Amino acid sequence: MSLVAEKNQLSDRINSLSESQTLEMAKKARELKAKGFDVISLNLGEPDFQTPQHVKDAAKKAIDDGFSFYTPVPGTPELRKGIAEKLKRENGLNFAAENIVVSTGAKQSLANVVLCLVNPGDEVIIFAPYWVSYLEMVKLAEGVPVIVSGTIENDFKVTAEQLRAAITPKTKAIMYSSPCNPTGSVFNKEELTEIAKVVAEHENIYVIADEIYEYINFTGSHFSMGSLDFVKDQVITVNGFSKGFAMTGWRVGYIAAAKWIADACDKMQGQVTSGTCSIAQKAATAAILGDLTAPQEMAVAYLRRRDLVKSLLDNIEGIKANVPQGAFYIFPDVSYYFGKSDGTTKIKNSYDLCIYLLNDAHISLVDGDAFGDPNCIRISCAASDASLTEAMRRMKVSLAKLK
Repeated sequence: MSLVAEKNQLSDRINSLSESQTLEMAKKARELKAKGFDVISLNLGEPDFQTPQHVKDAAKKAIDDGFSFYTPVPGTPELRKGIAEKLKRENGLNFAAENIVVSTGAKQSLANVVLCLVNPGDEVIIFAPYWVSYLEMVKLAEGVPVIVSGTIENDFKVTAEQLRAAITPKTKAIMYSSPCNPTGSVFNKEELTEIAKVVAEHENIYVIADEIYEYINFTGSHFSMGSLDFVKDQVITVNGFSKGFAMTGWRVGYIAAAKWIADACDKMQGQVTSGTCSIAQKAATAAILGDLTAPQEMAVAYLRRRDLVKSLLDNIEGIKANVPQGAFYIFPDVSYYFGKSDGTTKIKNSYDLCIYLLNDAHISLVDGDAFGDPNCIRISCAASDASLTEAMRRMKVSLAKLK
């Protein structure tokens, strides 16, 4: 069967779905590494730290105790209760365990919410730059993504005025992350309050607030929109353990929402994956009930690395970068190099530039088009100081070849 024929046998749903460009670049980097090249991978959003020891110990104990059976679909009572306590203590969110649904990563949590809320033709406003999967999740739900873009001059943050202008009678939801992947931007209390005031004017619009990078925040405080009483029933807070606790492979995320939304996500998940891995939930419980020493130490390291990469980028001609206030990314504007060539390769866009840097400098990055801003590239600072320094050195040398 030909490739065209095979594709015709697949559903329109999967044929319309784009491959994750972060995973695509990771695959290209692995292929180059397999050929013997020294590739510095700065493409994935994965902490380079180990999971805290007390979390690993809890998982080992769970195995030894035989905690290996199915759990309730929305999570173990112990973990859900711990999450509810954490949200009240740290975020000012008043939820009971029944409002919490634990999933196999924040990605599934986000997908559950989108699939439970969005009907075909519903519009979902996505703040750009955005995490790559937001767009595809909305498409899977047969919704219509409406992109509202922040500018580098405003730290890539969308304003309340921009949001108001984008709302139509078809608007069903709004998606954003803070701290943001890919820009590292952080919405402060005042900014989110103004956005919330716009949302509150429309009782049938819901906010999906992705707070997965909460603990990697350099501003001194994290603010959750859901803590605002006048809009709390319209906000679904999404979080997890992957970034703050360096638990990417454990796959544990969660939502906190009004009970009817939580019940819907429970129902959805019950037909897809059921409960999250029992052992991983025991590990997550240890994380949520333990102290924050490990996340705080990691955040200090990420701040140092941000400053290191930013200082090195500032010495590369044509690169324009703001100062991220959270997460572990820098999202510089590289449009200065569009139209330039090294004599063999002509750079038409940020994707071309990433491929050029992969082949010439052996640095793996992700083009900004994947995140809704084609003028930029995403650099992950989740690597050692030495690797980051060498990567920026290689980048400077390779970019200097483009005339």
